[in-house]
Amino acid sequence: MSDGGERVGGGPVADGIGRLTADGAPFAVEDGTYAHGPRTLREFVEATWAYGDRTFLVHEGARTTYREFFDEACGLARRLLGAYGLVPGDRVALALRNLPEWQVAFWAAQLAGLVAVPLNAWWTEGECAYALDDCAPRALLVDGERAGRTRAWARKRKVPGIVLHGPAGEGFDAYVPDRDPHLGPPPVDVLPEHDSTIVYTSGTTGRPKGAVATHLAQAGAAMNPRYFAAAAALARGDVPGTGPAPVSLTTFPFFHVAAFTSFYGVMAAGGTLVTMRKWDAGEALRLIREHRVTHYAGVPTTALQLLERARSDGDPLESLTLLSTGGAPAPPGIVAGLTEAYGERVEPRNGYGLTETCGGVLAHFGAEYRAHPGSAGRPSPTTEVRIDRPDARGVGELWLRGQSLVRGYWEDEEATRAAFTDDGWFRTGDLARVDADGRVSIVDRLTDMVVRGGENVYCVEVEAALHAHPDVLDAAVLGVPHPVLGEEVVAVVRRRPGTAPDPEALRAHVGGSLAAFKVPARVLVREEELPRNPTGKILKRELRGLFEGGEPVGREAPGRG
Repeated sequence: MSDGGERVGGGPVADGIGRLTADGAPFAVEDGTYAHGPRTLREFVEATWAYGDRTFLVHEGARTTYREFFDEACGLARRLLGAYGLVPGDRVALALRNLPEWQVAFWAAQLAGLVAVPLNAWWTEGECAYALDDCAPRALLVDGERAGRTRAWARKRKVPGIVLHGPAGEGFDAYVPDRDPHLGPPPVDVLPEHDSTIVYTSGTTGRPKGAVATHLAQAGAAMNPRYFAAAAALARGDVPGTGPAPVSLTTFPFFHVAAFTSFYGVMAAGGTLVTMRKWDAGEALRLIREHRVTHYAGVPTTALQLLERARSDGDPLESLTLLSTGGAPAPPGIVAGLTEAYGERVEPRNGYGLTETCGGVLAHFGAEYRAHPGSAGRPSPTTEVRIDRPDARGVGELWLRGQSLVRGYWEDEEATRAAFTDDGWFRTGDLARVDADGRVSIVDRLTDMVVRGGENVYCVEVEAALHAHPDVLDAAVLGVPHPVLGEEVVAVVRRRPGTAPDPEALRAHVGGSLAAFKVPARVLVREEELPRNPTGKILKRELRGLFEGGEPVGREAPGRG
């Protein structure tokens, strides 16, 4: 890839891409945006009303149709502008678990021209207060548990709160649904350039930042999964848009952009979204059987746990046709395991996206994903890819530009200037390369790459080698200080139940496929899960403390494992 930002394409699905993006085709592009897509999220959600009595949401046995959902979202939108006096452009914070009311609240904000601010449902009271102080919402939409974490802030700032699920408690209003089918959404103008969402980054490297997306950006994000689904159908030899509507068990937390990619795709097709209040592999299998789930969407960790539980239970996952992962890098072995268990019946799909891209902008699926499991796939038609300052291997920082990118960070000009170039390129902070046929492979995070004695070691590559060992359930590779080399490579491995892998054997296994300088000097084997944030990213800063003082290879840290 040159240093100048060429569009990526070509390869085995090039003919299909041409058919989808040609002039007049559903995914044609004009001036960098989808020519025939919605221009706002209000326009996008209004179209779903046509699905009428189809089931949209399933939660703990209760079903909500598209018409019921839309009428209720319209009612809440009217209430926010009427009874609460909000005006288009005001921020409204959402703090709920994966409940049907989350969808009602989010889309009510879009119908009212308000800016939805989804808060991390796992945040503490202090973390919620930080984000609320930052974005200064004029209303809070919460569930009973999050009401307790936001009540003091709302009382101090005199901001009204509505508890959409659970007991309201002191100072907050109880939610009374308004499902009048005749009134529709409030009569406000929602334009493509208006702000639609503020989504906070995960904060794994510092304080979370509020990434601000316009309606045009989110509308592009809503088109991307539709395009990738159509491209996947063509690659299989199917006609896009035919066949039954998807039934998706989406386990991403709704506040995360990976969930946006999932539910946008489901809604566009008139499909059904099956939700879980809390992840549990056994419960997920039960829901898949009961509701004839066709699509599974979640972080790689939950997907691996699902496949492991299905294997141990002898569950054939007979209704499943797609297993899609996102939110964190997928170990290459996940594809091999899926193919070994289910052949080509269950299509694997993964991709790449960030909070700043409003969800997935690269995708990899089907036969091509099986053939190249280490790749993140190809970009959407409205996404440009550039590799900045590539080295001899073609590896450099991945830069992106396109319709679905955010316009910057909320009231943080310094962070915005640091992340975006003057001509609109976003510096992702990820190291990547582009193969000759246009596939993009994410090599590592800039901050995760270990420089050992002048040699670059990409942690993702070493993690993939460890994942290939049959006794390894999970792995994290990181760098720790070394007095001579500058940094040394170390690893933390979670063993598969019933196994006892020897650290030296694991090092030898890595050395069988990688150069000696990439082999971890120390390997810590343990039984407990690796620390992750709610969206599945490993918290390597917590693991570095395990190696303080230079523990010998394989030694268990006190109280660990």
